[in-house]
Amino acid sequence: MHDIAFIRANPEAFDAAMTRRGGEPVADQIVALDAKKREAQTRVQEAQSRRNEASKAIGQAMGQGDKDKAEALKAEVAEIKASMPQWEEAETAAAAQLNDLLARLPNIPADDVPDGADEEDNVEVAVWGEKRDFAFEPKEHADIGLALGMDFETGAALSGARFTFLRGDMARLHRALAQFMLDQQTRENGYTECNPPVLVNDNAMYGTDKLPKFAEDSFQTTDGRWLIPTSEVPLTASVAGQIIDEPTQPIRLTAHTLCFRSEAGSAGRDTRGFIRQHQFEKVELVSICRPEDSEAEHERMTGCAESILQALDLPYRKVLLCVGDMGFGARKTYDLEVWLPGQGAYREISSCSNTGEFQARRMNTRYKPEGEKKTRFVHTLNGSGLAVGRTLVAVMENYQEEDGSVTVPDVLAPYMGGVTRLEPQT
Repeated sequence: MHDIAFIRANPEAFDAAMTRRGGEPVADQIVALDAKKREAQTRVQEAQSRRNEASKAIGQAMGQGDKDKAEALKAEVAEIKASMPQWEEAETAAAAQLNDLLARLPNIPADDVPDGADEEDNVEVAVWGEKRDFAFEPKEHADIGLALGMDFETGAALSGARFTFLRGDMARLHRALAQFMLDQQTRENGYTECNPPVLVNDNAMYGTDKLPKFAEDSFQTTDGRWLIPTSEVPLTASVAGQIIDEPTQPIRLTAHTLCFRSEAGSAGRDTRGFIRQHQFEKVELVSICRPEDSEAEHERMTGCAESILQALDLPYRKVLLCVGDMGFGARKTYDLEVWLPGQGAYREISSCSNTGEFQARRMNTRYKPEGEKKTRFVHTLNGSGLAVGRTLVAVMENYQEEDGSVTVPDVLAPYMGGVTRLEPQT
């Protein structure tokens, strides 16, 4: 959500920001709706004040025996009561129009976010790791997965396209990755582990900018709850409506959960394999902090996600997204793209975003700086640390052997019960 006072004071700057994000100038429309709402509010307040004054004067007039004056005042009060619903309805309608418009507008990009239309305009910031020199032609994970326990056919038979059934050591390796990520983020990187619900209400989805714009991208139950697209939703919304103590240190939360996405609009993309699923798992990172700390926290969070890839010795690159490729609620985003030798390409495995006060305004989450009377909105950040399924794909492709087996990375040995290699099953 946007600061209406900022828009009133800086309409040209706001329009320029929306234009950078591929939208149309809307500041004039916003200011006009805001003026309409404020006028109606003023009319209601003035009417209420005059009604109270007139009601009090009726008693005084009756006490003085001035019936004519009392009757005139009664008529005025009746007229005020009759006219008030008109202005109250006008205020409600203008406020609804204004809020609906603001709720559908993306966040203002940070100044250092590059211009651009799509992923082709993203900027590579850093590259880490050595790509393995294979003595054979590496295969894609979908080509070696079936013999190792990655069952696409059963998943599809049970649930339809973009569902997968994992078996045996493949399922164990998937679990090991999630456990390792959680241990790394909690023991080494200072995040507090949480176990949130995966069903949430409209308020949680709205506050984290998933509604109203992206309703079709999520699954909704028959009783109106939403299956979370990421645990960013419940973790961030856990502070909704609160005035928290000044967070001199950022509040850092993490969770490993199931996630669900309808993948609306992605027809034909990554339909083969385990890359883009309707049901998947992620270890999410969320931070709540003061505005002055959010840029440093963004860099730190991205580094925490990178630490998983480095521990697994998976080559990757860090990319700064351009305005055209950035998520709706983000003001700045880094993507981490892992190298997949079977595809011969880098693929996104983590996206770490600073949303500034965009989500906090929608959730009405504030803090009170020490020594100050007024509250301020916090800043919220979120990132993947990491997407478990995509990390499994990266391990399979980077650690594959010519016989179709996959070596288990050393850091996962404590989680694998002595299994050091996934062997093909006939």
